Formats: sequence, C-alpha cells, structure tokens
Amino acid sequence: MAKSCCESKSTELDQLREKQRNVLVIVLIINFVMFLIEFSYGILSKSTALLSDSLDMLGDATVYAFSLYVINKGLRWKAKAALLKGLIITLFGLYVLGEATYKALNDVLPAAQTMGVVGVLALIANSACLALLLKHREDDINMKSTWICSRNDIVANTGVLIAAALVYYFQSKWPDIIVGLIIALVFLKSAFSILSESISVYRDSNNDREENR
Repeated sequence: MAKSCCESKSTELDQLREKQRNVLVIVLIINFVMFLIEFSYGILSKSTALLSDSLDMLGDATVYAFSLYVINKGLRWKAKAALLKGLIITLFGLYVLGEATYKALNDVLPAAQTMGVVGVLALIANSACLALLLKHREDDINMKSTWICSRNDIVANTGVLIAAALVYYFQSKWPDIIVGLIIALVFLKSAFSILSESISVYRDSNNDREENR
C-alpha cells in the first residue's frame, strides 16, 4: 500500500514537472521573439521605455531558460536559480536608470507611433505568458519567481503604452524618461523580493542538509 502511494506521488510529481516544462518552453520562445522585435524597434524609435522593455524580455528569456534547467533539481538549485533571476532583474533596473539619465541629458524625442504599436504587441505576448504561468505560481520558488518576472512585464508594457500616448500628445521626451524610471523602480523592488526569498530558501535547505547528516 505504501509503495503504491509513493509511486502515485512520484507519477503526479513527474506530470507536474512535465506541465511546468511545456509552459516554460512556450513562454521562453514568446519572450525571445518579442525581444528581437522590441529591441529592433526600440533602437529605431529612440525610445528608452521600449528599449528597456526589450532588454527585460531578453532577461525573462534567460530566466525561463534557467527555470527549465533546474526544474528537475532540488530546492537548493531552485533557490540558486531564483537568486540569479533576482540579480538579473537588478542589473536591468540599473541599466534603465542609466539609460533614462542619458536621455534626460540629451535632446532625443522618441517615435510615439512605433512605441504604441510595438507596445501593444508586447502586452498581448506577455498577457499570454502570464496566463500560462498563473496556475503554476505556487508550485515552488522557481515557478513563483518566474511568474513575478512575467507580472513585471505587464507593468512595463502598460508603462510603455502610457509613455507613447503622452509623448505623442505633448511632443516631449519626458514621459518616456519618467516611465523608464518607474519601470526601473518596479524591477528593483521585485528583485529585492526574489533575492530575499531565495536567500531564505537556500539557508533553510542548507540547514536541512546539516540535520540529515
């Protein structure tokens, strides 16, 4: 009876991991394709918000790749992956701060129409990713941190669309810069949350290892 129960639990766990893997592969592809689109048009439109959002897409694609790598590994590996995700988000937040500062010191007006069109495409793509990840967000710290990354994308996409509308209406660079700064703050706040939880989980897993020796 006990053996049958263990086998059932093992089968359920394998099925869960397979579902997680399938979802991560899909969102990885979506994010990488959107990175190529947003990065190209971010340069062409001279938009800080759009360019930073494209780099966020690349960061997320990297995050999903790490998540796939650790999906069959133990809690310590998942905590390490989450820690790396937090560091990646921190780097992007700092990059956006630097980019916004540069644009503030230079007279560059982004192309609002391009920002708007590409921003809508990115919002649709990230909404699909968030929906796919939603039911897995409480599975473990790996999937939770991945879901947080996708949630941040929705915030960033919405910010890009707001910036595009304000740039078009006021013919000013400042909405793009301000939104870029807000995106950076959101990145850094979520990074702190992921880093704190991943460090806590990593320490707990180390304590469990010591107790089992």
